[in-house]
Amino acid sequence: MTAASTIEQSFGMTASSSSSGDAKADERALVIAAQRGSSDAFASLVRLHQRRAYAVCRAIVLTHEDAEDAVQEGFLHAFKALDRFLPDQPFGAWLFRIMANASLDLVRRRKVRDADELPETIPMPFRDPGESDELRRRLNVALTKLTDRQRSVIVLHDVEGFTHGEIGEMLGIPEGTARSDLHHARAALRRMLKDVRSDL
Repeated sequence: MTAASTIEQSFGMTASSSSSGDAKADERALVIAAQRGSSDAFASLVRLHQRRAYAVCRAIVLTHEDAEDAVQEGFLHAFKALDRFLPDQPFGAWLFRIMANASLDLVRRRKVRDADELPETIPMPFRDPGESDELRRRLNVALTKLTDRQRSVIVLHDVEGFTHGEIGEMLGIPEGTARSDLHHARAALRRMLKDVRSDL
């Protein structure tokens, strides 16, 4: 079974739940088995981490389709680099860094290819059913005006619940920079959306 077919077979499945201590031991055993060539073990790792991997990628790229592409690229890269992973380290942190890098690479490639094109519709990074369509539209437009890193940091922190340290590790920036980016992203959104309540 190839890495790509393992990823494709696993991607549509959901992760199983277990207690935290058992999960870490099970994950470590899966990593070691995958490093020894077990495609079933790697498929299990994919199932365990696919939702959070998608969330990391979706926070960085603008569309669902790009997030799915980045997740597949990230898992493929992780499969190829698995022999360099040290099983005593947290697998999730290592994997999410790979996912963030795959997403950032995809964003860079898109910018080069689509330098002068503007999308007809702007995808939604997240949806709050309690808010109006106009507020969602304006928030979405405001998010696209942030830098890629600021948008990634604010969505990873405020929507996905990652800590500043986890975000810094995923994006390859110091924790203090992640905090600063979050502060500046929130301030920019406040400026851009300051009149939103009076307009609705």
